[in-house]
Amino acid sequence: MENKIKSVFTAPLNFMNPVLVQVLGICSALAVTSQLKPALVMGLAVTVITAFSNLIISLIRNTVPTRIRIVVQLVVVAALVTIVSQVLKAYVYDVSVELSVYVGLIITNCILMGRLEAFAMQNKPWPSFVDGFANGLGYGIILVVVGAVRELLGRGTLLGFEILPKSVYEMGYLNNGTMTMPAMALILIGVVIWIHRAYFYKEEK
Repeated sequence: MENKIKSVFTAPLNFMNPVLVQVLGICSALAVTSQLKPALVMGLAVTVITAFSNLIISLIRNTVPTRIRIVVQLVVVAALVTIVSQVLKAYVYDVSVELSVYVGLIITNCILMGRLEAFAMQNKPWPSFVDGFANGLGYGIILVVVGAVRELLGRGTLLGFEILPKSVYEMGYLNNGTMTMPAMALILIGVVIWIHRAYFYKEEK
C-alpha cells in the first residue's frame, strides 16, 4: 500500500506529468503565466480543488448512480471552485482580478475531470486524495516554471521584485516584450514538452 501511494504521488511530478505527457490544461497555462504570482496562485488553486474533489468523489462513489456521475462530479467541483474563488477575492483580490474568468474555468479543466473519472471513481479516499494533489502539483510546477521564465525575461522581475541588476541593463540588455505575449507561453511549454519527451519520458509500445 505504501509503495502504491508513493507511486501515485511521484508519477505526476516527473515522467507522467499531466501537462507534459497528456498535454492537458494548456489553455489556462497560456493565459495566467505572464507573471509568476498569478501562475503560483492558479497552480495552488487547481491543486487544492483537484485533491479535495478526488477525495469527495471517492467517498461517495459507491452511492452515485453511473448515469449521473458526471453531473455529480461537476456539482462537487463547482462548489469547490466557488469556495476557492471567494477565498482568493478575500485574501488576494488583485490576483483574483488578474486571473479573471480562469478560476471559474477550473470546473472544465481536463486534468481535474480526467482524474475523477480515471482514478477517484475506482479507488479509496486516501490514494484518490494523493493522486489529485500530485496531479494538481505537477500542473502547478509547469505554470510556475513558465511564469518565472516569462516574468524574468519579459520584465526583469520575480513576484514584482527587481531581479536583474541595473548593471545588466547598462550593458545593453533590454526586457523581452514578446515574453509577456501568450504565444511565448505556448513556445516555452512546447520546449519543455520536447525536452521531457526527448530525454526523460519513453512511451510504452
